[in-house]
Amino acid sequence: MKRNNICFFSMIFSIWLGLQPASAQTVFIKSAKITFEKKVNIKEQLANDEWLTDEAREKMGKYRTTNWEYSFNDSTSVYRAKPKESLGDNVFFFSSDNTDELFTDFAKGNRVKRKSIMGDDFILKDSIPRLKWKIMHDLRKIAGYECRKAIATINDSVTVVAFYTDEILLKGGPEGFTGLPGMILGLAIPRYNTTWFATKLEAQNVPILNIAPPTRGKRTDTEKDFKKLVDLYTRYDDKKTPRKIEDIKKELYSVFL
Repeated sequence: MKRNNICFFSMIFSIWLGLQPASAQTVFIKSAKITFEKKVNIKEQLANDEWLTDEAREKMGKYRTTNWEYSFNDSTSVYRAKPKESLGDNVFFFSSDNTDELFTDFAKGNRVKRKSIMGDDFILKDSIPRLKWKIMHDLRKIAGYECRKAIATINDSVTVVAFYTDEILLKGGPEGFTGLPGMILGLAIPRYNTTWFATKLEAQNVPILNIAPPTRGKRTDTEKDFKKLVDLYTRYDDKKTPRKIEDIKKELYSVFL
């Protein structure tokens, strides 16, 4: 008799769950567009620069703020600057359209970057970097989503703090940071005085977005083409103390990753 009662209540509970509205259940997002606000504390970043005069420091705002779009589907993403960037309270820097763009193919484990160098756009191909994340217990609400904190190290000793949500299935994030159990909506690199935080998420549950890698730009597929790029990039370097090619590549592909 006791066993029959357990079965009966289990059946009733299952029926009740099935009748609950969709809003009461977690909806996992597979395709959307996220707007990120990137803030650089310019005063801290340039605090030790000797070329900057006291007068320029006084006129300079504290932050340089730009907005970026991260569009994604179930296996690819593209990260690009929004046109007509906003500089917030900083008039020290002039505004211009940023043509940099990062396409990531998570299924194939590679990415394609368009980078502006000396006024020309170049197409660079690379694999997705792998970071060792340590997931913490701290939680934070970002753009309406509950996010969990995680920490990693880049460039041997630089700490990266991220906040991710598992309600967005793709393991992506801004500026090429990936590898957590969901989408990174908040990112901070204290040593570089820089943060990225999602401010808006659009087009939830729309048909899968068609995302393609950038194609407009000079190719660097061959060794000869890549050497031309390196020569251009290091044109004003001190030839007596040449940099390692590994360090040059790291700078070319991204400031951080």
